[in-house]
Amino acid sequence: MPTGVGMARDVRPRAMVLHEVWRELDGVGALSGPQGGPLSRTVKLVLDPLVIRPVLHPRCAGPLVTADGAALLATLVHAAGDTLRAAAAWFALLKRVRRELRITDGHPQDLYFQRCFELATTLGPPDATTGRPTAEETLREVHGSARGRTTRALREYVTDPAHREELASALEHAWADRHRAHPRVPATSGAEPPAVRDVLDACPVPDRGDGHDGGTALLRLVADSAGTAAGRALWDTPPEPGSPGSPESPVPLGSPGRPARELGLTVRPVPVAPGLGGSASTSTMGPPFDRTVHERVFSVLHASSDRAGLAPVPELVRREVARSCAPWALADESLRVAATVGTELALGLRPLGEDPAAVAAAAPTTEAHRIVNSRWRREAYVLQARRLALSASGAGSGSGSGAKGDSVAEPLARIAEDLRTPWRAYLRRLWVRLHGRDVREAPMDDLAELWDVLDGVARSVILDHRSRVRQALSTRPVPEGTV
Repeated sequence: MPTGVGMARDVRPRAMVLHEVWRELDGVGALSGPQGGPLSRTVKLVLDPLVIRPVLHPRCAGPLVTADGAALLATLVHAAGDTLRAAAAWFALLKRVRRELRITDGHPQDLYFQRCFELATTLGPPDATTGRPTAEETLREVHGSARGRTTRALREYVTDPAHREELASALEHAWADRHRAHPRVPATSGAEPPAVRDVLDACPVPDRGDGHDGGTALLRLVADSAGTAAGRALWDTPPEPGSPGSPESPVPLGSPGRPARELGLTVRPVPVAPGLGGSASTSTMGPPFDRTVHERVFSVLHASSDRAGLAPVPELVRREVARSCAPWALADESLRVAATVGTELALGLRPLGEDPAAVAAAAPTTEAHRIVNSRWRREAYVLQARRLALSASGAGSGSGSGAKGDSVAEPLARIAEDLRTPWRAYLRRLWVRLHGRDVREAPMDDLAELWDVLDGVARSVILDHRSRVRQALSTRPVPEGTV
């Protein structure tokens, strides 16, 4: 069996292998990019979950694959070749019929890729006589579930002069009245950090029977309006440099009083009144507290596969005006508490290992912190990031590849930088999940459900970083000796 450098020569970036295998297929142009490889959404929505299935075929998983893994990947893709060609034909037909029906809502690849693969699997390629009626029926089924709750209807409502002035006035008054509408609650035992840590200690294993009653602690936090208190604190002026809670102070990261900007929720010193807006794009969406009302509702509509359960667009907008001026920009107290608990968890995440300041402060670590940190530190890209950090610190600020400017320009080095402030990506993603629940009026007062969300966000951030590393590795050769 080859080992060492010989083995490293057989290891190749998975994305590069997939690109080569895909180019061997014909008739899949509708699912391909300009260079002939599969589109990123083709990989995400079709190849990985429906064809390769890395969970069932671990040799095909990860950013790098061995020769055996590459051979298996090629076998799986070629075996699905006929279905993939049929799916590409269905997608081309659906897009053509979509244009004829003048449908503009949603991204075609997100909406149709998996449906096309389903049609290809059950019906084969489109039939000359029944293909178009089937495509039209599929489109009406996909878009009919929205029942008028579309991003186009949202834009038309928000930009309509008949509504815009009224909405802008309501937004201005809601922001000016936010302190009176959400009065400061007196500090109680339920709102103290130990209660939050009790929840984090218990929620991974609610029935462990060691006296940690996390469920009671969670209910106490909700009853004491701990989420409202924490959310109101984010509106306050940030502390002066060197004062407790300021970025430059030696106070532990988990201490109360961290500014919203430090948490990654806004780019401003403190949150300001949200705008009404009139356009939105998922690729340019700002931090949660900086999003317009239009962007907040747009993100919910864009992420919803079934919009029938949502309120009509005018009601969604009116509710969002009030919600955007509430603590945490959330209306439900249990979700504000979830954001508060999630912040305590996020500020204790250290994928690169414990830092000296945290050790000196002896900040308590909960079971939730131990589980997430342990999982994160086992990731191969985290080990690589740690090596990059050590290499950069050893190189100092001189010229050469170790210089800070050069290392930050590298994708892996940028990920290493992100890992030094992991709470920002975590809290941005957590807020989106909680906001979606709030819009759907789905409170969260169950300990197991809370952990599902907190742990799910952590896994999502880890997978996102892993995907970025895979992309970085696919664009440069693997050095000899790297396993």
